[in-house]
Amino acid sequence: MSQAEKIIITGNPLRWQDVVAVARHGAQLELSSETWARIENAQGIVQRIVESGERAYGVNTGLGGLSNVSLKDEQLSQLSRNTLLSHACGVGPVLPDEQTRAIICAAIHNYSHGKSGIHRRVVEALLALLNRGITPQVPSQGSVGYLTHMAHIGIALLGVGNVSYRGQITSAQQALAEEGLQPVQLGAKDGLCLVNGTPCMTGLSCLAIADATRLVQWADVIGAMSFEAQRGQIAAFDAEIIALKPHPGMQQVGSNLRALLDGSEVIATSKGIRTQDALSIRSIPQVHGAARDQLEHAIKQVEAELNGCTDNPLLLGTPDNFRVMSQANPHGQSVAMAADLLAIAMAEIGSIAERRLDRLVNPHVSGLPAFLVANPGVNSGMMIVQYVAASLCAENRQLAQPAVLDNYVTSGLQEDHLSMGTSAALKLHRALENCTQILAIEYLLAAQAFEFLKEQRFGAGTDRAWRLLRETVPAYDQDRWLAPDIAAAASVLKNPNALHNVLPNLH
Repeated sequence: MSQAEKIIITGNPLRWQDVVAVARHGAQLELSSETWARIENAQGIVQRIVESGERAYGVNTGLGGLSNVSLKDEQLSQLSRNTLLSHACGVGPVLPDEQTRAIICAAIHNYSHGKSGIHRRVVEALLALLNRGITPQVPSQGSVGYLTHMAHIGIALLGVGNVSYRGQITSAQQALAEEGLQPVQLGAKDGLCLVNGTPCMTGLSCLAIADATRLVQWADVIGAMSFEAQRGQIAAFDAEIIALKPHPGMQQVGSNLRALLDGSEVIATSKGIRTQDALSIRSIPQVHGAARDQLEHAIKQVEAELNGCTDNPLLLGTPDNFRVMSQANPHGQSVAMAADLLAIAMAEIGSIAERRLDRLVNPHVSGLPAFLVANPGVNSGMMIVQYVAASLCAENRQLAQPAVLDNYVTSGLQEDHLSMGTSAALKLHRALENCTQILAIEYLLAAQAFEFLKEQRFGAGTDRAWRLLRETVPAYDQDRWLAPDIAAAASVLKNPNALHNVLPNLH
């Protein structure tokens, strides 16, 4: 499967790119006939359990600390509805639409394995939310793993709560009616299926991986510009030297830097001007490479979770020969740890960028006009944007504290070890946005430094990156309102097609 106008769930592994295609780019999501057959087989098992009266957690019992309370008949449908209503108690600002859409996509894929027991009509209703652009308003805070976010999605199927629809916030009931859809009638286990599993942290992490993948590439581009503007010693990026430390990410960054700086007269004429550069300048392959390796690890963890069965209980076999297994697959420890590690990695990308950009504006080490303005004194130049970058780095240091280590006890001692994976993924998104702004500031400063060096030719990629920014941000001749310049630079970094214009073979 690939980023296309249609993603079809067949039973083959789903990739993070597929979730992003649906959530961010509006690809339609469909299920194959074989997938529907798996879903209906599991629902058949639920019906058999209900008929037999055999006790099965969440099918005909209460939830969490109420798991020993047996229920029957019309109570089972009411339990599903009540589960959603009682669990929909999140607080705080609502998630952006794309984040909620990513969660829904991951949830549908979880049900597609046919181990959950959810009714087909409920999955069809979730697909309708995605494919018709009805996005539940989901408060961002309140999850220790998964429950509240999914419940706020689930109540929209009942016509309860608000949704984003056609660019407006409206009631779920009205949006469903405008699309000719009826509120869903829930059956046994549907409510539990709708709030269970790890699609919150997994869907959110897929979007974070997309942003991190783009940012680590931009970090190489912008780091190469800073290296060139400070007339760095290219021997530090020598292929033979880099190969002596065989981390995969480090090799890739070294290759990128050499390609970006290829043909630079600035670099060629700077050989030997100093014995060695400051660490923030010469350690780009080591630091950026380590972040890339953590990103690759995160991708493996998130995709494994995305393609796993994360309900409890899980239903195995057929209606005539089945097992109902209570276990802990909804515990998202792997994703929580991966998101925490990736937050540390991206904080470090921002941290080293801040050190490089500080050297660009500092006349004691830059060899350039103070604060990168031609007439310093009457002009403050780009002095204060470094303060902004330092502030964002400080915030990222806080966000890099592991969420997974925060443990609390919930549900009357029944749920007494929690992953905090959704919290980990959400703070990762904040760290990524901060990192974007830090790199945007470095991009702005490195491009301004190029204005004082442009009598010589720049590198093949760095020259293109400089000219790309100049399409939207003019050179800084005297003090002006700087916030729009940072915003414009950040918008270039967020443009998914811009990197190709810098260097088509950048990795």
